[in-house]
Amino acid sequence: MRFILPLLAYASIAAAVDDPPSAGGLPEPPDLPLPVESGEPLDPGEPEITIRRRSGKTIQEYRVNGVIYMVKIVPDAGPPYYLVDADGDGNMEIRHSNLARNIKIPEWVLLRW
Repeated sequence: MRFILPLLAYASIAAAVDDPPSAGGLPEPPDLPLPVESGEPLDPGEPEITIRRRSGKTIQEYRVNGVIYMVKIVPDAGPPYYLVDADGDGNMEIRHSNLARNIKIPEWVLLRW
């Protein structure tokens, strides 16, 4: 009895295995898109990202249709922060502190999933 159950399990697994599918049933892969040349205009709805390096930080400008809607600043030390144009008027929204009028409060990412 001890040998019959493993033997039946092995026989059922062997019977369940079918022949592998033939390669003739697979569709042909689609054609590859043409490579993008440097300076070629992009799709009007796609965001364009400009990356610049300045004095210890990397600045990434995000544009759609030539209008900047977000700037990401990545300092060499510390977490990156964002300046966002929330209402689309062309000015980045910056909150000011009541303690000091010239201090600009940036936005940090607290959670990311």
